[in-house]
Amino acid sequence: MRVQLADPPAFTPWYDHELATALARAGADVELATSRFRFGELPAPDGYRRTERFYPLSSRLFARSRLRLPLKGVEHVNVMRALALARPDVLHLQWLAVPQADVHLRFRAPSVFTAHDLLPRRTASRRDLWRRILARFDRIVVHSERGRDMLADLGVDARVIPHPVYPSAASRNDDGATLLALGVIRPYKGLPDAIAATRRLPDARLLVAGDAAMSLDGLRDADRVEWRLGYLPLSELDRALSEATVAVFPYRAELDQSGALLQALGAGVPAVVYDVGGLSEPVRAYGAGRVVPAGDVDALTEAVRELLGDANALAAARAGAERARAELTWDAAAHSHLDLYRELR
Repeated sequence: MRVQLADPPAFTPWYDHELATALARAGADVELATSRFRFGELPAPDGYRRTERFYPLSSRLFARSRLRLPLKGVEHVNVMRALALARPDVLHLQWLAVPQADVHLRFRAPSVFTAHDLLPRRTASRRDLWRRILARFDRIVVHSERGRDMLADLGVDARVIPHPVYPSAASRNDDGATLLALGVIRPYKGLPDAIAATRRLPDARLLVAGDAAMSLDGLRDADRVEWRLGYLPLSELDRALSEATVAVFPYRAELDQSGALLQALGAGVPAVVYDVGGLSEPVRAYGAGRVVPAGDVDALTEAVRELLGDANALAAARAGAERARAELTWDAAAHSHLDLYRELR
């Protein structure tokens, strides 16, 4: 089966790489069509082909500056044309970069779309727009039951394929009191809540590891917070995960699942998460930490306090993270995707 995975803006390059590798391992002929990733080095393709054909200029200019957006908009015309003309056995699109234009997409190939962010924040209020966009595809994939329910409210029937964990070479090297806030730092990630919880736990420290995509004014002077900023190479990511006792994800509702959460679980690190999107599902299913009400800093603090202060509770949560690592594999996800693709042939 010839499968073209398409992530034109390269929003989730590590996810793309792992899925493409697993699909190829399962016997598919896979091309990943994407653009240059602007923030770091990626692993070489393993069994699949990667072509960086999209946004040739805007992906190389301006970094995170909004100055690139007009140029990206012009280049997007060629993205739409390439997707419309593609003729693999299955075209599997991971991200839509310009929804207002992408509502006009037409495909010659059977098409699948993964709704990583169920209704992206810039256009979330335009529910009719997203209803029309999603209707363009033959199948829709989400990562959680909650995601499926949310799209069902739009009249969209989605298939749940859980987000796998990311493999990790991290080892247990924590001090028993280190919280980890992992991943690109954006407003919806709730970093102030993580800092507030740390401030209430006098024996804890917080390690913030990730690239800042927002202003950190007023946060950098917090006590007992270590900052490792920038797009971290894999070795530094594994070092941060090795030093973490518990990872915290005090997110606001915006996405279906968190790649950073799956990185933590893939390293055997338990998590405390706000009950938003699909974050709670792997944590509850595997007993891999604690789920607390969204926005409740008191509950976040008490959940972390329990795990740091009760050796048995921490051991049980770590065992849950290990179960998630053993079961939420890329090979399992690849086979689920291939089953879905076969329905379209």
